[in-house]
Amino acid sequence: MLSLPLSKEKRKKDWQKILTIANNNKFPKHQIEKLKTQITQKNSKYVNENQTQNEWSIFTYHSPIIRKITNRFKQTDIKIAFRNKNKIRQIIRPKLQDNTQDHDKSGIYKLISKKFNKGYIGQTSSNLTLRYKEHILYIKNNDLQSAYGLHIL
Repeated sequence: MLSLPLSKEKRKKDWQKILTIANNNKFPKHQIEKLKTQITQKNSKYVNENQTQNEWSIFTYHSPIIRKITNRFKQTDIKIAFRNKNKIRQIIRPKLQDNTQDHDKSGIYKLISKKFNKGYIGQTSSNLTLRYKEHILYIKNNDLQSAYGLHIL
């Protein structure tokens, strides 16, 4: 009731409905009024904060297409800010050594069939060991979801 844009009459009707429902459920009237006061104060604080602050939307600039998209926002009250991924601290900061093994990483891989002496090249976002086990499982279950499994079968 308090957050909707209602006329004074409709707001009074809704308030009466709320009080009636609370009364029928033996809910104390003073608690309902206390809740109403708290929500009203919270909403007025929120309105005051919004009047003083502007809304901003931040876009990561990585191509001229982003500029075209953000031009659409000029007709709104939303202000646009750009940032990029290349930050000086990323360039200056020393690289930490990666202690993960090659098979625990994601990437491009090649599986070679010893029987046919042919290779299969794939790409995965999960780790390579898990993807290899998936290929083997597809082969064991005669499942044709894997291109490598399909080739072997």
